[in-house]
Amino acid sequence: MTQEPSSPMHRVIKPRACWDQLVLPPEQLDLLHQVTDQVRHRQKVQETRGFAERMPRGQGIAVLFAGGPGTGRSTAAKAIAGALQRDLFRVDLSAVVSKYIGETEKNLRQLFAAAEASEAVLFFDEADALFGRRSEVKDSHDRYANLEVAYLLQEMEAYSGLAILATNHKQALDPAFLRRLRFVIDFPPPTVPVIPRLVP
Repeated sequence: MTQEPSSPMHRVIKPRACWDQLVLPPEQLDLLHQVTDQVRHRQKVQETRGFAERMPRGQGIAVLFAGGPGTGRSTAAKAIAGALQRDLFRVDLSAVVSKYIGETEKNLRQLFAAAEASEAVLFFDEADALFGRRSEVKDSHDRYANLEVAYLLQEMEAYSGLAILATNHKQALDPAFLRRLRFVIDFPPPTVPVIPRLVP
């Protein structure tokens, strides 16, 4: 594992959040612990001699955090990364997506390669901006946009780590992405008494 510096496409976060800082119902907390346990188990399996080479592409785990701002999605991502003792790569989608043909794919390739090298947890906030539904092709712009989504699907399929997608618009995500998600965790709005306890 190598230490990767931050880049224009992602910010490296050394997680300090812990489970005690999460204000969530028991069901959601249990699912978050299941995510952590599965990542740990999968890492042990992959370290078994020769097993990783025999596994198909897509050895990682993809998770969706669905909920509005202030519901604890970012804190949960930090808590999981902290429990796994891994860095968190918070992805800046505005730097990843480019109007120039081929640049978005190149940026995605660099992003996933950096995450692989450091074994980081990838965190895509407002993921619907990148993982949105593919559209009907009406012009060349639509065609290239759909190619970008298809390329992103390939990168997600090949990634061996944990990728967390956060969105406030679950219905806007491409169905092909939803089928690849191991967990979909809904974050309910916090009640008034617990809002001051949430960590930004």
